[in-house]
Amino acid sequence: MLIDTHTHLDSPKFDEDREAVIERALEAGVHTLVNIGFNRETIPTTMALAERYPFIYAVVGWHPVDSIDMTPADLEWIASLLEHPKVVALGEIGLDYHWDTSPKDVQQRVFRQQIALAKEKRKPIVIHNRDAHEDVVRILREEGASEVGGIMHCYSGSWETAKQCLDMNFYISFGGPLTFQNARVPKEVMARVPLDRLLIETDAPYLAPHPHRGKRNESSFVRLVANAMAEISGKSVEEIAKITTENAKRCFGI
Repeated sequence: MLIDTHTHLDSPKFDEDREAVIERALEAGVHTLVNIGFNRETIPTTMALAERYPFIYAVVGWHPVDSIDMTPADLEWIASLLEHPKVVALGEIGLDYHWDTSPKDVQQRVFRQQIALAKEKRKPIVIHNRDAHEDVVRILREEGASEVGGIMHCYSGSWETAKQCLDMNFYISFGGPLTFQNARVPKEVMARVPLDRLLIETDAPYLAPHPHRGKRNESSFVRLVANAMAEISGKSVEEIAKITTENAKRCFGI
């Protein structure tokens, strides 16, 4: 039994066959899905999925690339949704220095605001970090994010950065890139992360694992990530499934 801790099943890429995608996940032993709503468009569709399916939970927050669009009313909206019984974390939040859509100072301000909100509501946070490792770690430390902890989503950084995140009460989550033949660093980092801090995800429809690389990802493929994790760690797939499921339940309080 597996948990996909990060998926976007509300994406338009699933409009033609969403029910079939969900059914394939269940058939593959993925018994719990955590869908991420990260802006004004995807938060309502995420909530709709969580309210329709008992095995789908929601994470809501404001993505860094959309930081420039977030208003005080949006922050209040997120705060109200964090009271919903199916909302298990605040995210995905963080910094993205790859896409030039929101100025760095705006991203950092919105990131800090949402960490403060998560601490107020006692919810873990799901971190998006692209080309901003140093600033992400610094802000997490300065804002006392260890108080709530959370998840480093689709981790791609160094072991040194991962160690700092582990020390701040974060889980390290790996997705499709862990299965890529040339993914030397993620594999090396994953091998060093304590088993009780590992999570798996798809980030569907993005970052499909081998042998589906370059195609649409879906939650049933999380089993391929589990296979890679088992091979790297020397554990069985069943052991990895049990470990990552227990970790996800502990992190999200489900």
